[in-house]
Amino acid sequence: MYKRLKEVRKSLGLNQKEFSERLGLTQGSYSFIETGNITLTEKNIKLICMSFNVNETWLRTGVGDMFTTPSPKEAAFLEVFRDLLPENQDYILEALNKLLETQEKLLNKLHGNPK
Repeated sequence: MYKRLKEVRKSLGLNQKEFSERLGLTQGSYSFIETGNITLTEKNIKLICMSFNVNETWLRTGVGDMFTTPSPKEAAFLEVFRDLLPENQDYILEALNKLLETQEKLLNKLHGNPK
């Protein structure tokens, strides 16, 4: 996965400093991630995919296209999300995860699957 992460960065024409700043990470931390010395967290995987329209399946496995084409709603969301400070991005991600959990519970109730 780390080779693919570097491939994404290079295909975007960004150096480590530019790429890491867009993710709210220090260049040093990102360098350790890219070389595999620090584990890439689920949060960072999601953030990379959202921030750069990277296909998560491709990033994890190498299968499929490197980039995804966002829908108009996704593109609008990403444009706003990218302009937020990293701590506000974290807040949005947490809120979205909670909203997804609530939605799943509601759907399970509607379909007779109490979970």
